[in-house]
Amino acid sequence: SMGLRHEELGDETVRLIPPRELEAPDRELDCGNSGTTMRLLSGVIASHGIRATLVGDESLSKRPMARIADPLRLMGAKVQGDHAPLRIEGKELYPVDYRYPGASAQVKSCVLLAALNTYGTTKFTEKSVSRDHTERFFDKTGIVYSREGTSVSVRGPQKPAPFEVTVPADISSAAFFLVAAGLLAGSRVTLNEVSTNPTRAGILEVLEQAGVPVEIEHEQGQDGEPYADLTVGSAVRLKAFEISGDLVPRLIDEIPVLAVLATQCEGTTTIRDAKELRVKESDRLSVMAELLNRAGARVETTEDGMIIHGPTPLHGIALDARTDHRIAMSMVVAGLICDGVMEISGAESIATSYPGFMDDLESLIIQ
Repeated sequence: SMGLRHEELGDETVRLIPPRELEAPDRELDCGNSGTTMRLLSGVIASHGIRATLVGDESLSKRPMARIADPLRLMGAKVQGDHAPLRIEGKELYPVDYRYPGASAQVKSCVLLAALNTYGTTKFTEKSVSRDHTERFFDKTGIVYSREGTSVSVRGPQKPAPFEVTVPADISSAAFFLVAAGLLAGSRVTLNEVSTNPTRAGILEVLEQAGVPVEIEHEQGQDGEPYADLTVGSAVRLKAFEISGDLVPRLIDEIPVLAVLATQCEGTTTIRDAKELRVKESDRLSVMAELLNRAGARVETTEDGMIIHGPTPLHGIALDARTDHRIAMSMVVAGLICDGVMEISGAESIATSYPGFMDDLESLIIQ
């Protein structure tokens, strides 16, 4: 709707052909349930001379967007709304030296993408290093930038050169099978070509803490997004683990299913510095604690995390996934180890990130 053309070449390959200049869309841009889409696209639109309105579903419309609207306004863009719908009037922007109090790849990427079409040097600093997918794309496309500690600087304007990229399998989606195999006695599953980007693969460190055996083989993609085959087996003895500090941004989306794992670990698992989970598709800290406690677990919530005592047997319950795909998939994993039936309403939300999840899971279950 803004002028991009694409061609499907078969074999899961797509060619993207950008316009010389972005065109103003003639309709609202529906971002569905995707916060990444809304936040990154806002940075692109704000630095071009077009107007656009970004909308989302009920869940996305509740998620905080001031975190990207504020730096864009400082750069000179006109952004109406701190929640969707966002009405953005792009224009010539000014470079900024912006400090974000947390760690967010979405906010960082929004600012960096706006900076590509802005004269001067824009610097973005965050509390700890977040996912670096955008910077890796910069490397692929010849964009010059600099990193110093938790800061990234880009001098604009710059245009990316054409590139080819292999998109690895998503480790956040793989996480449910990694945890399930660790929980179920006698399991052994190999997941092919899964992202092992160090800013994204914190779950592998937690599985090691917990005693879940993971083999990493056939590593590839070192010139861009690294990926490998991951083979995971059931744990002989599950041990409590700790998630906090710089580890949190590297596995923020995996914490709900890791909470399920923690219910079966010996000792007390502590999760801290994860307040961001309260403003995802749902308040994932409160919702996971409520559901797991109803299923027989012993979970306490804190302002920024959870304390989980284990091991505790789980039993089936009827639950509402709150239209949150990661809550739904996490409770499916809990259902694999529970006594009785786990009845999940709102499971259609799984299609948001993994439409084939249940089919893939059923293909692995030996009756």
